[in-house]
Amino acid sequence: MTLVEPSPGLVTQWFTPPLKLANFKLIAFDMDSTLINIECVDEIADVVGRKAEVAAITEAAMHGEIADYKESLRRRVFLLRGVSVASMDAVYRQRVRVNPGAAELVRACKAAGLKTLLVSGGFTFFSDRIQAALGIDFSRANVLESRDGLLTGKMVDQPWGDICDGEEKRSMLLQTCQQLGIKPRQAIAVGDGANDLPMMDAAGLSVAYHAKPMVREQAMVAINEGGLDRLLEVLEPS
Repeated sequence: MTLVEPSPGLVTQWFTPPLKLANFKLIAFDMDSTLINIECVDEIADVVGRKAEVAAITEAAMHGEIADYKESLRRRVFLLRGVSVASMDAVYRQRVRVNPGAAELVRACKAAGLKTLLVSGGFTFFSDRIQAALGIDFSRANVLESRDGLLTGKMVDQPWGDICDGEEKRSMLLQTCQQLGIKPRQAIAVGDGANDLPMMDAAGLSVAYHAKPMVREQAMVAINEGGLDRLLEVLEPS
């Protein structure tokens, strides 16, 4: 394995840049700590004074130290019970920011003819808004259950299952490729945590953004400094 640093903070391996952006037809993004600056579940927990407890579970899951991601998320969501939907709206308005370069990268990909996918182990309350803000074509995330304006500490079952974990992210990427009539090697997958590795492994180009060490080690591109649009340094738009 040969690691190459085309410029400071940008590392590539297993291919020789540049590649043609137009050779790809789909780019899939994780949301929390990838498209946006926070882990939403941690910030929601802060509302009820449980951020430290929830964040510790999140960190262990993202490092791959917890084998059962679904159970780890159920534990975290249970600790959110009683949070109001109004408080979640405040978290979105006051704490969520699109990460540097995200809008620019999405625009460049769409201009080159790629479809875009947001696939998240987070929640539709946030992903629906980020999808709309960035003009992303497809999305999948978890649905928090609420009753009388308060979170119940549970998630709502979906036709594809109860939780969007790493395997579901991979499945969604492959399903979207099939829907578009393209090969997985024509897809790019961008993430930061262990639960992004299955979809990154399935894609033709894997990108780690300010990621955990095990993710950086396995990605073809690691953006360790700067914004998401640094991916364009190894992908020629024309």
